[in-house]
Order: sequence, then C-alpha cells, then structure tokens
Amino acid sequence: MTRIISSLAEVTDQYDAAYVDLWGCVHNGIIAHQDAVEALRAFRAAGKVVVLVTNSPRPRANVEPQLREFQVPEDCWDTIATSGDSARSAMFQGAVGQKVWFVGQPHEAAFFEPLNLLDQPLNVQTVPLEEAEGIVCCGPENPEADPAEYRAQFLYAKQKGLKLLCANPDIVVDRGETREWCAGALAALYTEMGGESLYFGKPHPPIYDLAARRLMATGLAPANPRILAIGDGIRTDILGALGDDIDSLFITGGLAAKETKTTHQPDENALNAFIENEKITPTYAIGQLR
Repeated sequence: MTRIISSLAEVTDQYDAAYVDLWGCVHNGIIAHQDAVEALRAFRAAGKVVVLVTNSPRPRANVEPQLREFQVPEDCWDTIATSGDSARSAMFQGAVGQKVWFVGQPHEAAFFEPLNLLDQPLNVQTVPLEEAEGIVCCGPENPEADPAEYRAQFLYAKQKGLKLLCANPDIVVDRGETREWCAGALAALYTEMGGESLYFGKPHPPIYDLAARRLMATGLAPANPRILAIGDGIRTDILGALGDDIDSLFITGGLAAKETKTTHQPDENALNAFIENEKITPTYAIGQLR
C-alpha cells in the first residue's frame, strides 16, 4: 500500500541519499519549483546526498547550465547522472556502429563530444540514413510533431537491420503547459515496427549503475546507502526504483496529475486506481516535492 506523505521531511531520517528526477519534479522545463528546492536543501542539511538522475539526453556538463537557467540552485544537489552520459558511453564503445544517423535537435550535438571516461572511444561519425550503421536518437527534431512522421525512415532503417540507441526513454514531458514528445516515443515506434531499440535511461539498469558510481564518487554516502528515488514518471522513475530494489516517492502532480486528481495532494481513491491500473506500486506519494 502506497503511503501519502505531506513532505519529504517525514521520511528523511530513513535514507542516506535520494535519486531525484528533474523535469516535473524539480522544475517544469521553464522555472524551478521553489518548494522542491527547499525540500532538497533541507534533505542535504540533514547530512543526506542528492543525486539528480535525469533522462536528459544531454551530457552532465550541459545539464548544469540548464539548471542555472531554470534557477535551480547548486546548493540543493550534489551530483548528476544523465541518460545521455550512460548512452554516450555505450555509443563510444560501438553499440550502434561507427557511422550513425542522428535524430535530434541542433543543440544536442554535444552528445557526440569525446567521453573522457573511456580510454579508446570509437570515432563516431554522423552520416545520412542511407550510409548509417545505426541510429542515435536524442529526440524528435520537432518535439510537438507526431512521432509517426518518422515511420517511412524507420521502415527503411528496420529493413537495413539498424539498431536505435535511445538517449532518453521518456515518452513525453511537459514544458510549462505544453506537452512534448521525447526520444522514448520514437524508440517505442521503432520497436513497434519491428526494429531494435537500446535504452540507457530510467527505468533501465545502466543509468542506475551510473547514479551509484556518481553517488559513491561524492564521498558523502556510507558503503551501503539507503536510497529513495523521487520522480513523477510511474513507468520510468517508479518502475526503475522497483527494478533497482530501492524505495520510491511518486510525485503525482506531474505527468499523472489528471489521473490521480492531484491538486495540493492526490485523491486517494484516484491514486489507488491509477496504481492498480499500472501494476506499479510506489512506496510513498505526494502531490509535489516539498
């Protein structure tokens, strides 16, 4: 049974660290949620560690300036693990070949910058689809357009037997009041069409391995830390926490606000119905991180 709590402080003493989702939890793609910032500050003040675990296709170094742009202060987190870094590691080890067709926006070109974690990274080149050995997908070129627009290109890629590396398993995000498609929607379409998609963000294991390494690298956590995963994605944040065998706090006022009838807090009956339908049970739930 999921316990509805009124604040993170209610359960802080039970954990050493938190894996905290960004979009829909700490900010809305435009500006920080101030209550979430204060909650994380208090969590750290209690001697706990905050690892921002995000399905952003960006490298960690490119997420930090974005956080400043959204007014998420540096004193509310300790380190960052991105699905982009996890996917980049696989790409530079040859997961989808050396010549790749890139699906994404121009500002995501940093995905192809050299990765210092590897001794001998593959020299990956972006090429037209007709010359590609694989696909690297950071998201649709137009996030508001129907992913089905890629169907013809994906059919050709599937027939060539190309694998698709998905840098962000999220299906959608809400940028303010606007819902946008993510790389996960394209990967799901490619899989549905019979292609093979490779995932590296939540809820898949590689990003949790990266998050654990980043947590230990802070030097602030015990050898076997008690970890709480926090996020608004039932099939990413919460499912991933279950797979990693850690507790979770479901932010119901994000992607599932309508289904859980969340205003300040979720409606208990609506929340239980949503959980039953999804067959994924969080440890705790709260309307917004505070």
